[in-house]
Amino acid sequence: MSLTTEQILAAHKANIETLFGLTSKAFEGVEKLVELNVTASRAALNEAASHTQAVLSVKDVQELMALQAGMLQPLAEKTASYSRHLYDIASGTSGEFTKAVEAKAGEAQKNFANLVDTAAKNAPAGSETAVAVMKSAVSAANNAFESVQKAVKQATDAAEANFNAVAASAADAAKTATPRKR
Repeated sequence: MSLTTEQILAAHKANIETLFGLTSKAFEGVEKLVELNVTASRAALNEAASHTQAVLSVKDVQELMALQAGMLQPLAEKTASYSRHLYDIASGTSGEFTKAVEAKAGEAQKNFANLVDTAAKNAPAGSETAVAVMKSAVSAANNAFESVQKAVKQATDAAEANFNAVAASAADAAKTATPRKR
């Protein structure tokens, strides 16, 4: 079986479209990241100005200590929130890339299986054993690929659950570590 010029051009066109689509998704991720950082920077600057004003109006050391201690919990919560947003952006962008790779891998598997079937139909008499071995190897490779995909998905889900647990734990720790105002 040989490829025609039209098939080669169609494959190249599909690959270029995929490349531009992935590039677009990458830029969307960068835009979201820049937006998150600008928003976080603006909020941090406003909070620094407010805190500076509050520090300048302090009347005694105890009030200063209470003011400083009162900053810890919101800071930990904001840090955890920023981390969650950052993770969401990264995992969303990564998810788009994963979908594209899986789609292309599935398409390649299908094309290879069609190639094997075509070769099997055109194989000379007496080569049934070799064809069966080839089909078995292709099937085993496909099963191995699917197993790896499932393992990666499970690992990603576990990492996301661990990240969420650590973020919640950090926010809770900040709440308990912050002294209560009297």
